[in-house]
Order: sequence, then structure tokens, then C-alpha cells
Amino acid sequence: MAALTWVFLAQAVMSQDNTPAEPAYVGSASCSNCHAEAAQDWQGSHHALAWTAPSSATVLGAFDDRSFSHRGTTTRFRQQNGTYLIETDDAVGGKQQFTVVGVAGIEPLQQYIIETEPGRMQSFDVVWDTVKQEWFHLYPDQVLAPDDGFHWSGPYKNWNARCAECHATGFEKNYEPRARVYQSRQAEIGVGCEACHGPAQAHLDWATTQNPLKPGQWTGVNAIGLRLNLNASPDANSELRNYLAGTDQPLSPLTHPEREIQQCAGCHSRREPFEGGNPLPGTPFHDAYRLSTLRSGLYHPDGQIQDEVYVYGSFLQSKMYANGVTCSNCHNPHTAKLKIEGNGLCTQCHSPGGNPDFPSLTQKAYDDPSHSFHPTGSEGAQCKNCHMIERIYMGVDGRRDHSFRIPRPDLSVETRAPNACTDCHTEQTAKWAADTVADWFPDSQYRSPHFSQIIAGARNDLRGHAAGLVELAEYEELPALVRASALDMLIPLADAGLAARLEPLLSSPDPLVRVSAIALQRGAPETERSQRLVGLLGDPVKAVRIAAARGFLGMRIAYMPERMNRNLNQAMSEWQASLFVKADFPESQLVLGGIGLTTRRMDMALQAFGEAVELDPQLTQAWVMIVRIHDALGDRTAALEALDHAIELNPEDVQLNLMRADLKG
Repeated sequence: MAALTWVFLAQAVMSQDNTPAEPAYVGSASCSNCHAEAAQDWQGSHHALAWTAPSSATVLGAFDDRSFSHRGTTTRFRQQNGTYLIETDDAVGGKQQFTVVGVAGIEPLQQYIIETEPGRMQSFDVVWDTVKQEWFHLYPDQVLAPDDGFHWSGPYKNWNARCAECHATGFEKNYEPRARVYQSRQAEIGVGCEACHGPAQAHLDWATTQNPLKPGQWTGVNAIGLRLNLNASPDANSELRNYLAGTDQPLSPLTHPEREIQQCAGCHSRREPFEGGNPLPGTPFHDAYRLSTLRSGLYHPDGQIQDEVYVYGSFLQSKMYANGVTCSNCHNPHTAKLKIEGNGLCTQCHSPGGNPDFPSLTQKAYDDPSHSFHPTGSEGAQCKNCHMIERIYMGVDGRRDHSFRIPRPDLSVETRAPNACTDCHTEQTAKWAADTVADWFPDSQYRSPHFSQIIAGARNDLRGHAAGLVELAEYEELPALVRASALDMLIPLADAGLAARLEPLLSSPDPLVRVSAIALQRGAPETERSQRLVGLLGDPVKAVRIAAARGFLGMRIAYMPERMNRNLNQAMSEWQASLFVKADFPESQLVLGGIGLTTRRMDMALQAFGEAVELDPQLTQAWVMIVRIHDALGDRTAALEALDHAIELNPEDVQLNLMRADLKG
């Protein structure tokens, strides 16, 4: 009997020498001759200007020797010979001057990217308000020392790791963990044509020569985006379909609406990436990311947005998503603007005439006081203000919830989740709003029990609401994200009985549910756990395979059939590679440290936890593990040295100080 182990970062990247070369990018300028209208729409859009080079045409901030002070620190913005400079005493080692190497965004704020060492780009926390025309700090209440992980110069504000992927086309992070350096590159800064449609060299060759595509030319590319134009008729794509049918690359199994949504979701979501840069456009979302579930702090108990979670997680909860609505039904993907302003956008479908594409809609007058109970044209009569509440992020940037929910102030009374009514009527209570809505709609079906009641209760009393969470997880009519969230909440209670009860969810058609169901099998006896999870090692979805690999970690298995063993090794390699490309994430180092503990590789665990605190000195849970490992190995001196260093960096941390008293007692 041998414990399953795997080698850490030294052997982390899968060998794929036989993988065909990916198609080449050509740049957005190469697309404009044939696609003039789309290119014109794209020029000047938020996508095109997501990341630009600093120049008089792109920099909107006042670099006129103006200064900005924040809690004892001063920053000055100026120009010199066409170069944009930021001088600040809020830097490691005191006052320093940095060159602006990039510009992020266009409105309502603009952020500036500076290079703190060759290749390492950081997003600066003092930004320009394009509406008020003034500098402001993104986190006005924070006072962070330069050695804090959340300081603008720390790992959580690193542009290469945390931002660039969604502000560029064909981005590759290329972090080298041993030297802690970045050699990032991209095909194009800004979100260009190929960021959504895919590398276009083969398409360009075909378009300019009219020669048939050569077999294998696009090997490795999913049939999506440019390769199957999302807005074209099936006949328009016939040549590409015929070509792909003659290669070893199957057409994407995703339906048309799902292909489009998942392409947008890659950036418009709160998620954990599996790759070190942009996945090739057309890659299914769950092959490139793991989506964050409805965790406390990210979402309110009813699934409303709380932290900056972007759009995908809320949209997946909506009836619109369930009925086939896509991003481009409302948004022009090239201008990145709404197709219609105001209530007209909603009345494309929600009207007496309805929309034949969505026949399940009730045809009636929605844009009318009989529905809104507010005067026509008023703020209260705007569909978005009742059904898409807005939250402000990055100080001034309003983002709307895309779950398109019916206002339920009655739930606010019980769950403390916000509601659209008291968002506007701030002087009133949730009970007042609930009573008012009940008067308006006395026969409404929308006052029935809601999943938020169970989730809110479980956040305060997990064990007391476990049965309710199980029912949520098993209820197939709920959105998959809600079911997966219920499963995630049950993980601390995982035992043999719970694992057996929820085993059927390992076969759920939705990968979100399968991923979360896997973790609950940790409560099963090892033999049963391996039998239940072994088939998922070969799941068609990478997120599921990685979750299954995690489930196998530390198991003692005498024998596995060759095919299953091959699947296990492949899934472990995929997990390993996903951690390697995030070696600059302190949270990834925590995972690696946990793996070292599970596999009894204490040297590896110490190395990973040590790297975690090197990246983020305030990561006290990593310090605690370092101290405990040294002490468990009988090296009390090393334990105390590590603890003293941890307290020096975190003098107010209660747990560290208690540990010190205990070790010296």
C-alpha cells in the first residue's frame, strides 16, 4: 500500500510536446478592412480602451505636478519629456518615482499601471475620477504599510497576475517562481477582436487568398467565436463546419447561447483561473475556471451581489439565463454599450406584444404605472432600479446585479439582505416595503419560501440548517449555482451519511454541482470514496477532473486499472499545472502547503507556507502552520524564530502572541 503523492513545483508543468502549435494572432488592425462596421463600433469602446499605452490621447488624469495626500502619504503626478511619472512616499523604502507604463480604463475612473521592477507591473491605488476631474484613493479608509500584501505594491494588486488577463488579448503571464519574476507578453493590449473571436491568422490567410483551409491548421481550437461566428446563420458557417468535420477537432458541444455567455463569462465573473493567461477563445468556461459560489462576503443570502463579483454568478441565477437570453440580446458586443437606453431595452420582450424568441413571457404592459406603481418616467419606474439593483465598486463605478430578481422586501425582514425598495426609500424599513408590495400585489406568487431563508440561517447556525441545505442541493428546479453553494456550505459537516445521501449529485448534468458534490465525499470511507470519484477523473470538464484529483489526494490505493490510473495521473497533472501557473498567488501556496501536509512531505509544506508569507507577510494562517510544523518536527528553536518574525510583522495578531506564550511556557 503506497500513499498517493505528487511532486511539487519543480515538476509542475505537464509535458505536452505533441500538442500542435496554437493558431497565431494578427491584431485587431488586420480585421478592420473586411469588418469595417464592427471595427468602427469597437474603436473607442471600453473593450478597446481596457488597457492602452500612456500618451496625451489616452491619459485623462491631471499629470500637471498636482499632488494628492492620503492618511499621511503624498503622491505627485507630473510629466517629463512626454513620460508620465508618479512620485510617492507610499512605497517600499520611502519616496520613489515610477514611470507609468500603462493606462487602465476610460470611465468613470482611470487607473495607472507602474513598473516597480523589470516586468512586474502594479496597479496604483490613487486613480483619476473622470466625472469629478480629481484624484481619489480607491480605499480611503485603509492605512497599509508598504510590506502589507494588500498594499498597492503587493501581490493582490499585481497587474500581471490579477488584472492583465481581462484587459488584453492573448495574454501570457509567464511567472517564474524561483526568481519571482514576470516575463509577461500579449498579442495586443486592450480587448481586441481576437480576444473573443480567437486567433485569426488562418482566417486571414483564407480571406486574402481564398485557398481552402489545410487540415490541422486550426488543430487545438474549439469551434466557437471566429470559427463559428456567433451572429452568423448556419449556412454562413458551412465552410468552416465542413472543414472542422474533416479534422480531429469536434465542434463545441455547447449550444449557441451558452457558447456566447461562457465566452463573456471568462472575464465577467469572480473565479479561480486554471491557466496563466487567456485561455484560447472558445474554451468552455469550466475548462478554464472554477466559478465562485454564493459565499458570505461575496453575495447576500438571496444571491444578490455584495462584493465585486461581476456578472456571471448573478446571471446564472436568473430566469433570463434559464430561458436562453444571452449577453448580446441586451449589449452590443462591439460598442460594449446597451442596445437601447432606458426601459426600451426591457420592452423588447416585456411588453403586450412579447417576443417570439421567448414565448414563455406573459404578454402585458410592464412599462406602465399599473406594474411599477411609480409615475411614468420617474426613477422608480425604471425597470433596472427595481430588478437590477446597483452597487458601487472602485469608489465610483456602479455595477448592476444581473439576476433580474423580483423585489422581495419580505425576505429582507428575515435575511437582512437588501432590497430595491429601501435602496431608494432609505428612510423606510424593510417591513414598510414588504407591506407596501403586498398591498400592490395581494395575490402574488412571489411570497413563497425562498432559498435565502435557509442560506441566511445556515450562515448563523450551520448544523441547525443542514437538512435545509441538503434539500436545496437536491432540488433540481433551483439554479445550479445555488445548489452548488448549498453543497459548499455543507463541507464542514461532511460525514459518511451525508456523503452517501448526496452521492447521486456526482452525476448531475451541471459541472458546478458535480464539483461541489465531490468535496462532500471526504466524509465517506476511503474505499467508498475512491469508488464514487474514480469515474470523475475522466470527466469531460476540467473543473470536475481537478476536483476529483483533490478528492484522491492522500488516499492509499493498492491497485487501479490502467485506464483509471492514467486518468488519475492526468487529472493530478492538470491540478498541479493549475497551481503552478498561480505560484504568485499566496492562496495557491496555502493549497500547496496543505498538499504537503496531506502527503507528509513536511519539507514541501514548509517551502510552500514560507513562500506564502514571503508574498503576503500578513497571512497569519501560513505563519501558524510554519511554527506548528517546526515544533512537530522537534525543532523548537526554529519554531520560535519563525514565530518571533511573524509577530514582528504582525504585532497585534492575537493568535500569534498566544502561540508564543504557549511555546515559551
